[in-house]
Amino acid sequence: MSMPARWASLTLIALTLAACAGTRNPDPVSTQAERENRERVGSIFGPDGLTFGGSRRARPDEEGSGLGVNSFLWRAALDTVSFMPVVSADPFGGTIITDWFTPGDQPNERVKVNLYILDRQLRSDGVRAAVFRQAREASGGWRDVPVARETNTQMENAILARARELRIAQNASR
Repeated sequence: MSMPARWASLTLIALTLAACAGTRNPDPVSTQAERENRERVGSIFGPDGLTFGGSRRARPDEEGSGLGVNSFLWRAALDTVSFMPVVSADPFGGTIITDWFTPGDQPNERVKVNLYILDRQLRSDGVRAAVFRQAREASGGWRDVPVARETNTQMENAILARARELRIAQNASR
């Protein structure tokens, strides 16, 4: 690089740094509206500890403003599959995926469950279950076995029943 090109580069860098030096604002929130919004939303740690979703209040027909889905359905779904190892649980997307589980009394079968919480309201169509089953072959490998359609419905009904119990318990404690 030639000497004039170096000087030009250094001068450009120096001017850029000098221009940035005067723009420091001790309060990064510069407008009154932004300050009010920050006070309204609050910190992630908020007055009640760690919260997700700021201080947004739920509408009367919604439960649990911190989650992306209905909190009763979410907790009920976790309770329902609590005996199975959970591989993934996303409270904002509303998905719970379990790992394969082998019941103690049936060592040649295993099941896996995918749960989807679809709504912020406690509704009968707010949860979907997909149950998968495999059976051990003579060679030791696993093969997929059809699952009765009512098995998915029974899982969904168990989650809905538990969600209703949780809601009733919360309303009774108020």
